[in-house]
Amino acid sequence: MSRKEALNKLRDVLLVRREALRKALDGDLSLLQTLSQEGGDVMDAAMDTAQDEISSQLVEVESRELSQIEDALNRLKEGLYGDCEHCNKPIPLARLQAVPYATMCIDCARKQEKSSPRLYTGLDSTQASNASL
Repeated sequence: MSRKEALNKLRDVLLVRREALRKALDGDLSLLQTLSQEGGDVMDAAMDTAQDEISSQLVEVESRELSQIEDALNRLKEGLYGDCEHCNKPIPLARLQAVPYATMCIDCARKQEKSSPRLYTGLDSTQASNASL
């Protein structure tokens, strides 16, 4: 399969993931609104607060991924998708298959991580490992 065909398949992956995230975010946001309107005893309130926090964090992660996917789709339209935004070399297909919205090759991503480690703090283990791909 040619690189162009592989990038077209990745476009389809991005579109499917974008739609799934949009639906998930719609559900997460309505769940947050529902939870904040419910009443109950102290234990219910504590559980609701914990659930609100988890839902809020999930919405943040999903929103960030959705933004990255939108950026990747824009790069596709501009003909820049699949090229490292730092060194302009093609990003290996294996990396793009693992992280379809990757904007840097692994070498540039590692260099950036070393020079700005604070950018990667607060990421969960999946995001941190994806950042190093």
